Amino acid sequence: MKFPGYLALSLIVLALVGCSSSSTPSDQETPADLDSPMDPGTPVDQESPVEPGTPVDPGTDEPAPPGIDTPNEVRYRITFDADWTADRHPVQFPGASAHFSGLVGAVHNEQVIFWQPGQIASAGIEQMAETGGKSSFLDEINNSIANGYALAAINGSGISTGNGQASVEVLVTQDYSQITLTSMLAPSPDWFVGLHNYELFDGTTFVDMATVDAVLYDSGTDSGVSYTSGNLDTQPRDPILETNSDPADTSFVDGLPAAGRFIIERL
Repeated sequence: MKFPGYLALSLIVLALVGCSSSSTPSDQETPADLDSPMDPGTPVDQESPVEPGTPVDPGTDEPAPPGIDTPNEVRYRITFDADWTADRHPVQFPGASAHFSGLVGAVHNEQVIFWQPGQIASAGIEQMAETGGKSSFLDEINNSIANGYALAAINGSGISTGNGQASVEVLVTQDYSQITLTSMLAPSPDWFVGLHNYELFDGTTFVDMATVDAVLYDSGTDSGVSYTSGNLDTQPRDPILETNSDPADTSFVDGLPAAGRFIIERL
């Protein structure tokens, strides 16, 4: 019969056709559609740009908000640069006896005022202004420290002439950012130079440097009119004011010419 031979021939033809189909070249892959999404997990060499309005990850290098790097405490050097001389203050200048008593004051907050123009002098300010003594004023400062109004006392040296410098270093914090400082001009009835409630932190940054004229103040506790007047206690006490005197007694009018300057430097 012919059927078996015909069937065998048909099988051979089908086999040849199958081999031909499987030999289609497959070396080149079909290009992917450019708009097709990328498979999850595929690495990306370059970061995609952030769309406007997208929140920035807190971990990025964005600029810090203002004040974020402000330290809690800062050290300062305060220098009293005295300039009380016969050239600047010629009227009855006391010559070689001119000097300034030791610096004394405090680092404190706004809740305490040790002295200011218009205020009646405390016992501590009276002692400092009349004799240069510090003990009473330091007692007042230590009491304020105990009550949480002051951080530390300032206790420095004086100047042996009317022209020289004396410096102290202090630590100021954001919570205790004011300084008060005094020194008696001597000889005098009750006159002194100083700073009161001087602010070194504005709520955002600390002061880098400042210079303040050393205006002369009258503590209002002695009624003497010239440098070498005898002791004459004022009762009741007058308010603290800039020193004014008769032109024949001293050169001071409203505390001027200044007896020097206070230089405040951040360290």
